Amino acid sequence: MPLLDETFGIGDLARLTGVPVRTVRFYCDEGIIDSVRSTGGHRRFDRAAVERLGLVRRLRRLGLGLPSIRQVLAGERSVAEVVAAERAALDVQAAGLAWRRASLRAVEEAGPADRAARLELLAAVDNGAAARDALIGFWRRATAAPVSEAMLTAFVTMAVPEPPTDPTPSQVVAFAELYALAGDRALTRGLLAMARDNAELVADQDELMSGISEACALAGPMVRAGEPPRVGHELDRFVAAHAAVRGGRDTPRFRCGLLAHVAADRVPRMRRYWRLVAEAGGSPVTLGTSHLWLTDSLERSVRAGGAAEAGSGKPRAQPPSARGPAPVPGSCRVSG
Repeated sequence: MPLLDETFGIGDLARLTGVPVRTVRFYCDEGIIDSVRSTGGHRRFDRAAVERLGLVRRLRRLGLGLPSIRQVLAGERSVAEVVAAERAALDVQAAGLAWRRASLRAVEEAGPADRAARLELLAAVDNGAAARDALIGFWRRATAAPVSEAMLTAFVTMAVPEPPTDPTPSQVVAFAELYALAGDRALTRGLLAMARDNAELVADQDELMSGISEACALAGPMVRAGEPPRVGHELDRFVAAHAAVRGGRDTPRFRCGLLAHVAADRVPRMRRYWRLVAEAGGSPVTLGTSHLWLTDSLERSVRAGGAAEAGSGKPRAQPPSARGPAPVPGSCRVSG
């Protein structure tokens, strides 16, 4: 305990630190600052109280609350830790404000005939993080096949865009529309049916997804350049990925059956989903846009009568006993 003649009165402490007397009293009552009492009952403070109160003042000016400051003073957390936590909390608040601002702009910019519908659409989504969580849940529900957690996580990362920290009105609208699609039960049922077919026919789901990812990577430059779907080595790799895990071989009949199998990926709502992903994420080339380009290329191949030898000029030498997905009756009567 310091000697009284080595201490400061509350007024002196207030002048030394720039903290008002009433605030010093509050900190004393809250146990933030220690004091001793003189014989007359007045509070007295030592040199450590000056340093302690100076630290409290600086942390308060940065917006930190008393619970965090108490943890620093007690040695439970460092200044760096509480500052980082406060900054992270501000990041969340700033993202929420940016989302709200973009949403308000989107409603403001809508035409009179569309404003009510847009308002309803945007009101369903609180923020980008909530929309992203809903999309992740959508894909997890739509995946019935036994895929490893690592592969599923990798797919979801590609299929669900990260909300931008400062979204544009069009990005907010895109996320809101994606959120609405994620609640479409008919769309989920179609994807689930395809996933169940895969579970029955595909020997290794991870191998299939890996092969499709490679084919999508090959197709990416074509999508970026705006090239129309075509028969080529990108499509060959896509078909080969499916044939390898189905015990099949690349033939016109196999391609016909594969086109029927991927029909759920090509419905207008899924096309809309991938266009929205590209808009929300700010990139025209995504896993989905590349996959659509490949399935459209597959349709072109089937329309032309199949192209098992496409890209190589030679039929693929695979065991004649290997089987592929049987074509659905009428499934290869592709319409214009």
